[in-house]
Amino acid sequence: MTVSLDLVDVDSLLTSEELDIRATARRFADERLRPQLPEWFESATIPARELAKELGSLGFLGMHLTGYGCAGVGPVAYGLACLEIEAADSGMRSLVSVQGSLAMYAIWKYGSEEQKSEWLPRMAAGEAIGCFGLTEPDFGSNPAGMRTNARRDGDDWVLNGSKMWITNGSVADVAVVWARAEDGVRGFVVPTDTDGFSAPEITRKMSLRASVTSELVLADVRLPASAMLPEARGLSGPLGCLNEARFGIIFGAMGAARDCLETALDYAAERQVFDKPLSAYQLTQAKFADMSVELNKGILLAVHLGRLKEKGSLRPEQVSVGKLNNVREAIAIARECRTILAANGISGEYPIMRHANNLESVLTYEGTSEVHQLVIGQALTGQAAFR
Repeated sequence: MTVSLDLVDVDSLLTSEELDIRATARRFADERLRPQLPEWFESATIPARELAKELGSLGFLGMHLTGYGCAGVGPVAYGLACLEIEAADSGMRSLVSVQGSLAMYAIWKYGSEEQKSEWLPRMAAGEAIGCFGLTEPDFGSNPAGMRTNARRDGDDWVLNGSKMWITNGSVADVAVVWARAEDGVRGFVVPTDTDGFSAPEITRKMSLRASVTSELVLADVRLPASAMLPEARGLSGPLGCLNEARFGIIFGAMGAARDCLETALDYAAERQVFDKPLSAYQLTQAKFADMSVELNKGILLAVHLGRLKEKGSLRPEQVSVGKLNNVREAIAIARECRTILAANGISGEYPIMRHANNLESVLTYEGTSEVHQLVIGQALTGQAAFR
């Protein structure tokens, strides 16, 4: 792709550090990920541990956190890395998001000094992989209904229950698990080699195939008192982690959309229809114009929200605006690009259908569109309509 899609000069809003980090992420995506992704998607297998170490060596795991071996970069730099990695594949960005913005962030934000020192340096280096257990088979949008429970037994905690649709679960060394205790929802740092813990992988997926997705099963998992996250009580803990992950999605979805648009532009320039390039037709150019406008608006929104996050003023409903808009527009762009490639659009030779399939999952994880609409609705009306 030789034509720039940056029609509104977004690059002028970025610092030299942010541009450098973006370039590093793009190079990694181009050289390491893109050549392998068709095979990984087809076989539904990825070298997760190998990739984690490579991402760790580049500083991309927990990169927006400070201390404990984390890079400590700003929100926009982190978002741009997510954008470039998801331009390769949403599953790759999911690995980064779950590791850094869910598992690592939970320990960094709510954990004890002992927990942070034990896990964060290894997780930042990619030497240990983490997962985040909140969603249950019957409780996704309503985490308050969770059935996984934690009871005291002497000085120990005993956990029972199950979690579903957990990225990285089957390859994780540590799981951050949320469970209902007598005093409310609590988080626990669970080494995955603990007796009673298992993580069977979920197979036959049609989306996010280049990603490890698992069920977590906890059968009388006994943990010491020190396994509990001391600074998290109630749902504010896990929901705070989700907002961190949603922020990365706001950028990431635009990466998938950009890759679809670049692919369609390249294809239309070469494809001859009635003796001239497909890109020379007015209807095709109208499609490109509309998609590029939405892409640029989405990236501008992401950068603006990143600047608010830098100042510490980003509100949950603003995150919902970004996630709702950008994922919705990314899916629309993917579907429109598929029409430009016609039958070739469904071929694994091109990434568009893979992105479209992946974005169907991105649309509903970390909060469905309906949940984000209700968050925004509550901010507008002052009325909670969740029940």
